[in-house]
Amino acid sequence: MKICVVGAGAIGGFVAAELALAGEQVTVVARGAQLDAIRAGGLRLVRDGEERVAHPRALAEPAGAGAQDVVILAVKAHSLPELASRLGPLFGPDTTVVTMVNGIPWWYFHRHPEPWRDWILDTVDPGGRIWRAIGPERAIGCVVYPACEVPEPGLVVHQSDDRFTLGEPDGTSSERCRRLSEAMGRARLVAPVRAHIRNEIWIKLWGSATFNPVSVLTGATLDVITGDPDTREVCRGLMLEIQAVAQVLGVRFGIPIERRLAGAAAVGAHRTSMLQDMERGRPLEIDAVVGSIQELGRRVGVATPRLDAILALVRQKAREVGLYQPLSPVSPVSPASAR
Repeated sequence: MKICVVGAGAIGGFVAAELALAGEQVTVVARGAQLDAIRAGGLRLVRDGEERVAHPRALAEPAGAGAQDVVILAVKAHSLPELASRLGPLFGPDTTVVTMVNGIPWWYFHRHPEPWRDWILDTVDPGGRIWRAIGPERAIGCVVYPACEVPEPGLVVHQSDDRFTLGEPDGTSSERCRRLSEAMGRARLVAPVRAHIRNEIWIKLWGSATFNPVSVLTGATLDVITGDPDTREVCRGLMLEIQAVAQVLGVRFGIPIERRLAGAAAVGAHRTSMLQDMERGRPLEIDAVVGSIQELGRRVGVATPRLDAILALVRQKAREVGLYQPLSPVSPVSPASAR
């Protein structure tokens, strides 16, 4: 398969390296020192203590890659609206697009049951720029579970997990999902296809929208956040609100909150991705991960006072150090418009 991975950071680099090492025709779109390092010495991957080197084609822009079978978008959610208009050269008539981002994905309401079908969220895709540039019919869902890091340009270190759950927005079983799952399987990546991908998106978001902002505000790791009775109760309250919003949209949670909290505690002294970005001076994915839930709550009439407070605080903290820029104006009181 011809596969282009746009964004060769921690997750994108991990996926690109494994797919290339498995024999797929992989192109990566990268920038800066990462692009220079891949061009000079390949994409190095350390997994299970072993270092291997992949040699994907490395480009600075999508335009030179040509039409692909699969395009994997592994950039920060706030980068997608600007990037989307440059992706056109990658698309052929049957190109599949897989968005490996945190939070609510831009395609989420494509083929969604009424009355929410084809909603576009201002906090994720202001003005529908991504929706129009890519086309939601190209999208399949993906929930990312691995943890990786890039300690130096050209080097990706895999830390844990290898699951990338896939699924069609309408829950159907498709040939394109099966083919991608098989290709990822050959690349030592576990990619099951699930009928209810939105449920899985929310199970992960349940934790991401809770622990990420709390970690930024406290500077604490997961074991401390879940082990301290006060911050654990804050997290529990946030999760109740997130669950209430999702359930109005038809989402089913297969595990109780206490089990989700216990799972986070079991990870140990882990610094969340948002806290890592904060410490490294990278823009934070606040709106796609947290702001999108507030926007949805207002649209469907579910109050989220705890989440509203946490969101206001984490936005302010990130704004003070220059790591937050909203994609669209944020209103503290007015509900977002419908479609």
